[in-house]
Amino acid sequence: MVRAEPAGLLELEARLQTLGLAVRRDEPLARHTTWRVGGPADLFVTVQSIDDLIHAVELAWTYELPCFVLGGGSNILVGDGGIRGLVVHNRAGAMSVEIAGQRFPLEKAPADMQEAVLYLESGAALPAAARRLIELGWDGLTWAADIPGTIGGAVVQNAGAFGECLADRVIEVEWMDPAGRLSAWPREECGFGYRSSRLRGRRDIIVLGLRMQVERREPAELRARHAELAALRRSRQPAGPSAGSVFRNPAGGYAGKLIEEAGLKGRRIGGAHISERHANFIVNDAGATAQDILRLIELARESVRRAHGVELELEIELVGEFA
Repeated sequence: MVRAEPAGLLELEARLQTLGLAVRRDEPLARHTTWRVGGPADLFVTVQSIDDLIHAVELAWTYELPCFVLGGGSNILVGDGGIRGLVVHNRAGAMSVEIAGQRFPLEKAPADMQEAVLYLESGAALPAAARRLIELGWDGLTWAADIPGTIGGAVVQNAGAFGECLADRVIEVEWMDPAGRLSAWPREECGFGYRSSRLRGRRDIIVLGLRMQVERREPAELRARHAELAALRRSRQPAGPSAGSVFRNPAGGYAGKLIEEAGLKGRRIGGAHISERHANFIVNDAGATAQDILRLIELARESVRRAHGVELELEIELVGEFA
């Protein structure tokens, strides 16, 4: 069956090219997700700056075409049918410290400055940002040094680990809406909760960046803390392509434990299986499709519902078209 081309797609492609952006048609999104699954994007562009991000998204909205901003490709399951419209791969990842209302490279922060406001663009890779802060002696993202994804995705999901989360540090989040309005929400207006925010699932707001609080620590101390957390992560989480935890932990319990007690550890459908090491992980170890993974998700939810009377909620987001 031939897929119908959305109206305006050719015009959008031409306009994006006038911005100097390399546009790819029918780009397989499996190349850009941590699960290594996902069908094609009608149009796919990579942006390296916030200006290009804004311009690309505004053009898609002008032509009334769907627009999905892709970060690190973690915490999402892209359907085998792909994503219609435009996918913007956000690589705008500048980091700076704000001093008296001006932004400077992190290396130029005064040596006696013990606290700072850090500005990160939404396409910054979360683990790279965290490791750079560690080496420069700034604490605030040490817990995130091995978590895949970008700052934008971390804001939307309120990423966290080892008892810490991004919301603990956020001062404000900058965003754009379809009217082209640029604005910011202080932390109190972001609706942060356990692995959630008021930004989750919305396509009418694009995260541009955030300001967060960081403090000085000795780099050696931060490296030691990172090594400790990395060892814990390796001992608890499986290797292989996955999207991290599939379900949120229910109140007073653990999704992985409930799935394990339902007898699903090691259960396989197609090229994917529920991890033997951690049952809240689904691993693509044999050329899985998104449908294989979705069927395991549905099996886990139904089995836990029957066994425990608990309705598991997704931590990941389903994106695009599923068969």
